[in-house]
Parts: sequence; C-alpha cells; structure tokens
Amino acid sequence: MKENVQEIEPFLGDGIVYHADKCLPLVDAAQRNKIKTKMLARHTYPGDRLDDNTLGLNSIGYWDAHEPQDWGLDWHRNEGIEFHFLESGSMPYAQENKEVLLKPNYLTITRPWEVHKVGNPYVGMGKFYWVILDLGVRRPHQEWIWPDWVTLTPNDLNRLTTILRQNDQSILKTNKEVRDCFIALGKAIDADEFGSNASKIRLLINYLLILILDLVDTDDIVLNESLTESSRSVNFFLKELENSLSENWTIEEMSQSAGVGVTRFTYHCKQITNLTPMRYLMMRRLELSKKMLLEEPELTITEVAYRTGFTTSQYFSSVFKKHEKCTPNQYRLKHLDLVL
Repeated sequence: MKENVQEIEPFLGDGIVYHADKCLPLVDAAQRNKIKTKMLARHTYPGDRLDDNTLGLNSIGYWDAHEPQDWGLDWHRNEGIEFHFLESGSMPYAQENKEVLLKPNYLTITRPWEVHKVGNPYVGMGKFYWVILDLGVRRPHQEWIWPDWVTLTPNDLNRLTTILRQNDQSILKTNKEVRDCFIALGKAIDADEFGSNASKIRLLINYLLILILDLVDTDDIVLNESLTESSRSVNFFLKELENSLSENWTIEEMSQSAGVGVTRFTYHCKQITNLTPMRYLMMRRLELSKKMLLEEPELTITEVAYRTGFTTSQYFSSVFKKHEKCTPNQYRLKHLDLVL
C-alpha cells in the first residue's frame, strides 16, 4: 500500500476549517501486514492519489483481515458522508453511542456530523469497504452539494438527499445487488493506476446511490424535518465544546464553528441551555475546573486556570470565588479533606 499522503488546504465552509482524518491505525496495520488493503484518496486520507476526474470522492477502499486484529478506529467523524459495507466476517461498529456487531451484507450510513468508531476496541476479521463523498457540508442544516459527476435524475437525487438528511437511520441490511456493486468497486480499485479506472468508479458509485435509494425509499419511511434545523447544528457544537474548553473562544468563533450566524447561534444557545453563549462557556469551564482540582491535585491553580480556558489565574480565582463562595484552593482542600 502506498500511503502517499498530500497535505493540501483543509475544507473551509461557513467560516469553519475542517481537517481530514489520516486513519493512522489503519495505515499502521497495513504496514505491519495485519491486513490486505487498497485505498484511493485525496487530502490527508491515506492511499494512492485520486485524480480530478473524481473530485468530491475523498476516500474509497477496503481492508481484508484474515487473522485476529490488534487495532481499531476510535471515535471520529469524516469529511463527507460515508458508506461502509461488510462483505464477510463480522465487525464491531458504533455510531452516536449505539454499538452493534455488523454481519455480512450490512451497510452503514454516516453523515459528516455523526461520530462513529470501528472496533471494540479491535476490528473483526472480515472484508470491509468504504466510500466517502464530500457534499460540502459539516453540519445538519447545511444544503448538500453532490459531485457534478453524480448523474441521478434531479428527482431521484432530491429524494435521496431528503431521506438521508431527514432520517437518521444508520444501518441497513442490503441485498445481492449492493454486494455485487461493492465487489465490483473493489476490483476497480485494485486495477486503478493513476486514475485509469475513474470512469468505472464513478459509474459504480452512481449505481450504488441508486441501490441505496431503493433501500431507503420505502412506504414506511418517516421523515423528520427537525433533523435539518440549525438548532441541531448548534446542539452538536455545544456537545463538542466540552472537548475544547481551553481554546480562546469568542462568540463569533463559536457561531462559525456551529455553521450559523451570531444572532441565530445566540438564540439557539439560549433556547437549549437557558444561558447566553459566553455564560454557558464560562459555566462549563468552571465545572471542568472543579473536576480538575479534585482529580488532578498535582496541578497548580495556574495550570488548572490555563487548561480550562481562563486567561489568567487571577481572573480564574475571581470568577471561581464569585460562583463557589471560596477560592479554588479552598475548594480543593475542603473536598479532598472530605474524601480523606
């Protein structure tokens, strides 16, 4: 396998910068001959380089594992919509905290904002395919833009887009046609040299989208327009904020990351949390600081302040005392004494 990763400009949408995943555990497993794999990719995804004839296709490939594995892909998101397909074996898979064991002929649908992982903690033995298409979106409310080589009729493409946006079903049991399509994609990937099979890959992906539309466009499908509302994008951001409280956030930067304007972001934040954005940020930082004071007693007050996003230890102590009626050090000593 040629890793051949090219560092290029990350995706920029609605003022948000997104960086592609490098799939390092997968690369390492291939280099150690734990799996057989072939990947075609662009951006920082590993694999032989895709050419301009398949712009919008970020990564496509498979791995084939014939022995127990010692690696997995931890929680992550992709820079596009991803379709996984398991041809044989079994595969531990989780999406939005729902864990399943995939069996042969199961297909998963992962939107760009949906966190998922493969392995628990290790992947299973089996042949596993994926296709990642960049639709120019990173948040639920943004309009999808399919690659211009997707040739479904406007009605079919609109129907597929509507169903995938307004329905959060993530796992489908497929049929022989889908299986045969992925097997054909695998053969096209294997034979590709410098984009020589771009036409065949485009054709097969179009056929795959038609097959997926056939699977999801059923009489009992229930669509939910609220899944595409901007409030959902803000809610996703607020959950993600827990992992980046130390960053020097401004309200403009928070709204950009959520993919909405400042006014709309402020409105949705108040509706969801009953707090303004900056006050919500401060309260989350205080909660994290209290946890850190007790669970990491070796840290100084200054270190706790910086790690929780406060610009100075003096400001941290002032805010902390205002809300907790004691200094950070008094809080630590009091609660540690109770534990002892």
